[in-house]
Amino acid sequence: MKQSIQLRIGQHLTMTPQLQQAIRLLQLSSLELQNEIQDVLDSNMMLEVNEDESDGDTSTESSSTTQTDTPNESEESAQDFEPEAQMLSTETVGDTIPDELPVDSSWDDIYDAPLPTSAASAGDDQDFDYQGSSEESLRDHLSWQLEMSHFSDTDRLIAESMIDAIDEDGYLSTPLEEIHASLLEQLPELEIDEVETVLHQIQNFDPIGVAAKDLRDCLLIQLRHLPAGTEWLKQAMLLLNEHFELLAKRDYNQLSRKLRLDDESLKAVVQLILSLNPRPGGQISSGNTEYIIPDVYVRKVNGQWRVELNPDIAPKLRVNPYYASLVQRGNASSDNVSLKNHLQEARWFLKSLQSRNETLLKVANRIVERQRDFFEHGEEAMKPMVLHDIAEEVSMHESTISRVTNKKYLHSPRGIFELKYFFSSHVTSDEGDEFSSTAIHALIKKLVAAEEPRKPLSDSKIADLLAEQGINVARRTIAKYREALNIPPSNQRKRLA
Repeated sequence: MKQSIQLRIGQHLTMTPQLQQAIRLLQLSSLELQNEIQDVLDSNMMLEVNEDESDGDTSTESSSTTQTDTPNESEESAQDFEPEAQMLSTETVGDTIPDELPVDSSWDDIYDAPLPTSAASAGDDQDFDYQGSSEESLRDHLSWQLEMSHFSDTDRLIAESMIDAIDEDGYLSTPLEEIHASLLEQLPELEIDEVETVLHQIQNFDPIGVAAKDLRDCLLIQLRHLPAGTEWLKQAMLLLNEHFELLAKRDYNQLSRKLRLDDESLKAVVQLILSLNPRPGGQISSGNTEYIIPDVYVRKVNGQWRVELNPDIAPKLRVNPYYASLVQRGNASSDNVSLKNHLQEARWFLKSLQSRNETLLKVANRIVERQRDFFEHGEEAMKPMVLHDIAEEVSMHESTISRVTNKKYLHSPRGIFELKYFFSSHVTSDEGDEFSSTAIHALIKKLVAAEEPRKPLSDSKIADLLAEQGINVARRTIAKYREALNIPPSNQRKRLA
């Protein structure tokens, strides 16, 4: 094959390091941004935290509060958002300190010793880790109780195998026969009755109902631990033992005849069963708690909705003036080149951080403007909105809006919502009006909450009721929305009045 050189003219997008950094910062969540800032502070000598808030020379400060109706309004009302904690003043413990103390007394007898606020105030370099409550899994909880119980070596080995077979909900996920077969290699003379005996002992562990074979077994275990004088206990035991299938089908007419109970008595029996925990293992936390830090605050001030960035998301940064002054022009030494590179990287980072804040605030303002009815009246007033709508208003690409709204949260009087929550598809009514899927979700929840307990609404009936309001939604769509809301079908929602 003959080699040749050809010239081609074309256009392509070049991703500069600055642009790559700006895009990466834009899609970070608040927690990820804090970690990123800390990494940059550790690696770049030119950057430092601006602890002097009165110093206006910081590249990360921007107009964090805007009014949705008048974007060009001055920040006169920014004082409305200042926390009251800033107006608190410290008070001294006493007016005077005695020159001398009695011989048999100490300073702690006269003044309370303040607790150190940080490791630095303690006077040493000891690193204090967070001493929060540690999360305990269900297996750890059961193993701890096993260690505190009196078991023989054989029973302890059986119990350990059984605890390993318990899932997160507290149910025994492996049949006893398989557990027995797996232990025969270590315990050749082991009988299935011994495994049953150990199982009953573990079922007395906390939480009550753990190590059950199925749902009925779990509920029966919890009933057996109730006081003998509990009202309707005998009838509840009889219902679970002999008529559990009728309860699952919610066939209350058959249950009334089988148990020879009137509606009020049967309702009391069912309420006793419903008071039990079908997932006893869920009482024991098995994961770390995840906290959400809102990126944007939305508040109503003087009848207007105002949007402001959360000032606690990231510390205020600035370029260290001393290190910046060490940079010399025309000096080609390695130290001076390193200082120049750090200074340039610091300026790029501050500019990218400022761009992130401005873009996030701009997008949040447009969302609040479009969804004003939601903040005023709730989910039923949510308007349909897609990424393209916001992208046109702020003159950005849809991919940029997607990055801005991903893992970013908005704090409002109605709760904390991810910015993506406000984007939804739409359904057109007979009159040409558009309804968002979020509003239809809210209407379905409202209809189900107001339905008659003995005759719950079917998906077709819900579709008919929405059609009466001018919202044409297919039955399959209603079923999909209902499942998304974790609402069971009508035959499972049937209950006694």
